[in-house]
Amino acid sequence: MKIDNSSKLPSGINADSSAGAGKGKPVPSAPQQPSSGTSVSLGSTAAQLSSLERGMAESSPVDSGKVEQIKQAISEGRFKVNTEVVAERLLETVRDLIGSKA
Repeated sequence: MKIDNSSKLPSGINADSSAGAGKGKPVPSAPQQPSSGTSVSLGSTAAQLSSLERGMAESSPVDSGKVEQIKQAISEGRFKVNTEVVAERLLETVRDLIGSKA
């Protein structure tokens, strides 16, 4: 049996594009670079977020003085753990986690 390749293809399809992957497909053009006169405004929210980010970067989330006091107390044997407070705060955390999943 012989296959006849002379049959017409549906409109919009040519023989080259159906023969192989990627053939006949348009190639995406490279992104256009903005001209020097282009300006972009991100709004007040973006400015506020940027300001917050700078403020957080400048401040330390850890009180290094307090850390040194605790280290000193531990090394001198003066640091006491209040087990009742630890247990109560642990239970509070568990209650919060259970409550947030409900």
